[in-house]
Amino acid sequence: MFLRGILLATIVFSTASWAGTKEQLQELQRDVGMLRDDLRNLQQTVAEMKLLLQQSVDTTHKVNTAVAVLDNSMRDRLREQEKIVAVPVANMGAKVDQMATEFQGLKESVTDVTARMGKLQQQIVDLGNTIKVMQAPPPPPSEGSAAAGTPQIPAETLYTNAMRDKSSGRMELAAQQFQEYLKFYGDTELAPNAQFYLGEIHYAQADFENALREFDLVLEKYPENNKTADAWYMKGQTLVKMGRRTDGAKEYRALISRFPNSDVAGKARSALRSMGLSATPAAPKRRTR
Repeated sequence: MFLRGILLATIVFSTASWAGTKEQLQELQRDVGMLRDDLRNLQQTVAEMKLLLQQSVDTTHKVNTAVAVLDNSMRDRLREQEKIVAVPVANMGAKVDQMATEFQGLKESVTDVTARMGKLQQQIVDLGNTIKVMQAPPPPPSEGSAAAGTPQIPAETLYTNAMRDKSSGRMELAAQQFQEYLKFYGDTELAPNAQFYLGEIHYAQADFENALREFDLVLEKYPENNKTADAWYMKGQTLVKMGRRTDGAKEYRALISRFPNSDVAGKARSALRSMGLSATPAAPKRRTR
C-alpha cells in the first residue's frame, strides 16, 4: 500500500509538472511567435527605408544632373551674351574716349581763340587811347619848363610814336621812347602800358633778364591796372624761358588764383598742362623782384 501510495504520488506530481511545463512551452511559443512578427515588421520597415533611400538617391542624382545641365546652359548663354555685348561696349568706350579727346582739343581751341580775342580787344583799347591822345594833344611846354628838365615831346605824342615804332618792328627806338615816357610820365594812365610793352620788347629780343625786371615793375609799381594779368602771365613765360620752370609754374597758378576768368588765365592753364603740371591755383602772394 505504501508503494502504491508513493507511485500514485509520483504520477500525480509528474502529471502536475508536465502540465506546468506545457503551459510554459505555450507561453514560450507565443513569445517566439511575437518575436517573429516583430522581426518580420522590422525587416519590412528596413526594406521600405531602403526603398525610400534609393528613391532619394535617384532623386538627388536627377537634381544634380538637372542643375549641371542648367549651369552649362546658363554659362553658354552668358558667353553668347558676352560676345554680343562686349564688342559694342568696347566700340562705345573707344568712341567716348575719342569724343573726350576731341572735346578737349575743341576746348583748348576755344580758349586760344578767346585769348586771341582778348589780345585783339586790348589792342583796340590801346588804339583808342592813342586816337584820343592824337585828338586832344596838350599844350606845348614853356621854355622855362624845358630848361628845368621837362621833355619837349608831349606824353601823348611820345606814347603814340613808341607804339608806332613797336608795330613797325623798330624795337630799339620803341624801347627808348617807352623809357623816356616812363621817365617823364610815369604817373599817367598809360604808364603801366608803357612799362609792359617795354618788357615785351625785351622778351621778343630774348633779353629775358631785363624782360623779367620790366614785368616785375608792372606788378610792383602798377598792381591794379589793365596790364596786371598780362604782366603776370608774361613773367611766368619769361621764367620758363630762363629754365626756371618751378618759378614759372608758381606765377601761372598765382595768375589763375587772382584772375581766374581772364583770357590769360586760360593760357596759363594750357601752359601748365603742356608742362605736365597741375593747374590748381595757389594763394596769391606779394610780388617780389
